[in-house]
Parts: sequence; C-alpha cells; structure tokens
Amino acid sequence: MSKTLKALSALLTYPTSELQQAAGEISEALEGDTLIPARIRGQLHTLLSEFASGDLYDLQERYVLLFDRTRTLSLHLFEHVHGESRDRGQAMIDLKSQYEQAGLAMSAAELPDFVPLFLEYLATQPLKEACQTLGQPAHIFAAMAERLRKRQSSYEGVFRALIALSAAKPKDEEVSALLELPDPEATDLAALDAAWADKPVHFGPGAGDGCKEDLIARVRGALRPAPDMPRPTPRS
Repeated sequence: MSKTLKALSALLTYPTSELQQAAGEISEALEGDTLIPARIRGQLHTLLSEFASGDLYDLQERYVLLFDRTRTLSLHLFEHVHGESRDRGQAMIDLKSQYEQAGLAMSAAELPDFVPLFLEYLATQPLKEACQTLGQPAHIFAAMAERLRKRQSSYEGVFRALIALSAAKPKDEEVSALLELPDPEATDLAALDAAWADKPVHFGPGAGDGCKEDLIARVRGALRPAPDMPRPTPRS
C-alpha cells in the first residue's frame, strides 16, 4: 500500500509540470492496489486525466481556490481540530517530533499536519498500522469528500480512497457536525472572511475540549517511528 499512499500524497500536492509528467506512473501505482474499490479508482483516473491534459495554470488556480482559500477544505488536519487555538502549536510540535523520530526531514516551509506529508509518513508504516492511523481523521476526509462532491471536483476521489483504506470508518454524527459548518465558495470573499473568523472547530454532538483533545491524542498516538524513511520530494 506504500505506493498507493505516495500516489495519493502526490495528487494532493500543488500541481506542477513534474506532476503532469508523472500522471501515467501514478495511474499504474493506483491501479495495482485492489484495496481501493474500482469505482473510486475510476474517480482517481479522471483526476489524473485532468492533470495530464489540463492547462497547468488552470490546475494551479483550481487547487488554490479549493485548498488554500476554503477553510473547510484545508489540507492541514489540525485546522479542522484546533482552528486557531493555541493548542494547535503544541499539536504541531508533537507531530513533528514523531516525524523526526522516524527520520523524516522537513523543510522550514512545511507544516507537519499537511495531508500529503502525513501520507508520506504513513507510506513507511506496516499496512495494519497505516490503516489504523488513517481511521483517526477519517471523518475529516469524509466531510471533505462530500464538499468536493457538491463542487463536482475530481479531487473527491482522493478522499474517498483514503476512507476506503482506513481501518475505522467515519462516524455519521462526527461527519454531520463538520458538514453543518459554513462552507462558502472561494469566490465569496465576505463569507470567506467570516468563516476564517470562526472559533476553533469542535467535533461531535456537544463536543467540548475533551473530545477535541482526545481526537488529536488518538491521531498522534497512532503514529509509530519508521527507520530509514526517505526524504520527501520538495513541493512548490
């Protein structure tokens, strides 16, 4: 499954000409993994076709509008858990420490909760542990997949694949709590300003700080050091 996780990681990075050129290789890696249902692999191939044939600037603009300007589609896991609370800083430090213990070298520009980096880490883990760890933020992936579905975005398939690979499936009440949050379009600047001004996110019915802390503790606690982890490919 390591090749699959690396492929999914690549699909969630900022589009570059190198990514376009690697579309065929990524497609082969995904097709060889039967852990992902054929229907979802079809969605991934659609996204890869867009990478291969699309205008690079259009692909980059789409990526920015989705993942950089839309809070509910942020590719930083702790954004969905801690928001802008001061707890987020300690969570970053703890996760970075896990990566360093595994030999993962991060650049100064990278944040440890960035999903592509998180997937690169999991690609070094045994199958069972990687699937268990993916199950911790599965409800976040499910909410993002649903929002991307409503936007008719082919990126939906990446998050459906992550859910399919996870050992624990997302709980309906946690997904529903996320989907109830404001989800403005990236072109609605006033609504975006209001969304980014929201208080930190709490998950689950009536969830308080205890629920939030428990989620992050489970995500971090599921990580295991992996020796000889290769350095990640620099991302733009």
